[in-house]
Amino acid sequence: MRILSTTLLLSAAITATAFAQGGGAPFSVAETGRAYGRLGDALASIGDGQGTVVVAPGTYRQCAVQQGGDVTIRAATPGTVIFDGVPCEGKGAFVLRGRSSTVDGIIFQNIRVPDGNGAGIRLESGNLTVRNSLFRNSEEGILTGDHDGGQVVIDKSTFRKLGRCDRDLDCAHGIYIGRLASLSVTNSRFDQGDGGHYLKTRTARVSISGNSFDDSGGHLTNYMIDLSNGATGTITGNEMVQGKDKDNWSAFITVAPEGREHSSAGLVIEGNKAGFVPGLERGSTFVANFTDDAVRIGANELAPSMKVKDRR
Repeated sequence: MRILSTTLLLSAAITATAFAQGGGAPFSVAETGRAYGRLGDALASIGDGQGTVVVAPGTYRQCAVQQGGDVTIRAATPGTVIFDGVPCEGKGAFVLRGRSSTVDGIIFQNIRVPDGNGAGIRLESGNLTVRNSLFRNSEEGILTGDHDGGQVVIDKSTFRKLGRCDRDLDCAHGIYIGRLASLSVTNSRFDQGDGGHYLKTRTARVSISGNSFDDSGGHLTNYMIDLSNGATGTITGNEMVQGKDKDNWSAFITVAPEGREHSSAGLVIEGNKAGFVPGLERGSTFVANFTDDAVRIGANELAPSMKVKDRR
């Protein structure tokens, strides 16, 4: 399997803590030149306007809420900014409810909350773009609510040791996107899941391409890609390895397992590679379709013991 590399996995990310723990003002608003000691204060200074917060290297034990506007939160050096272990509003490290949000080059880790949905990013309104970021050792990486017209774009990011299905609570997932308009996930890596699905979405349209789903180190995981209510779009050029320790190993990709809300007749799944860890053969299915929609499954490179599709 091809292993994706991202700039966020620099070793400097582990050691660059001095600025955050010192007495500086690490959150600078690019448009005004003003600096703040807390990210929340920097976002409040932008308000309902437009602005970019540049974050100095460091490990930050704080969280922030965006209440409006069009905001970019960007690491000055990708992979050297860590938000560690502190959620806002019992939801996530970043709670975003503006018109649009961009997060670039930031690491989120150790986010847990009582309801089991502790996320690096919790999106509640507007559009979201995430680039060059790492989500690890948390209950969820990115979680959204439902809102009309919302678009989520994720590129060159890593989702590691996420998800859970314990404590008699609903499962959490690596990425869980609600009833928005569209989701694009490209050039990203998912691995070592701790339960739930690696990528779960209820969006009407998807573009999922060039990603690596490596379940070889997963624990009680479920599907690689779950299109919970169906979707059109493309799933292309991804590489998937299913591991031994599964809660549900019956399929790699599912179409509308929780009820058909969107037509999947325009969905194209081709050019992917899917198999099992060495020494494992089982009768899994590549695409499990819970509808009668004619999903187009083109040429994919699949393990010999795997069924291409079935109707459930």
